[in-house]
Amino acid sequence: MDSRQLAQYMEATDSIAKPWLLVQLRLKKLQERQALIPQDVYVEELEDIFQDMMNLGEWWRGMEDEVF
Repeated sequence: MDSRQLAQYMEATDSIAKPWLLVQLRLKKLQERQALIPQDVYVEELEDIFQDMMNLGEWWRGMEDEVF
């Protein structure tokens, strides 16, 4: 699934406000640009995405039935 397909899925399922999917979308878009950007920029953006993912914490607590 490329970033366009993931974005369409998010729109179709009304998931645009789900932060874990936004992290996945950012990661997919970065992956698609990897060959076009310098390595240091790639690493910096990857670290930023990773930090945002870690800041999500245990987002699934209380929503286990809905998410899993």
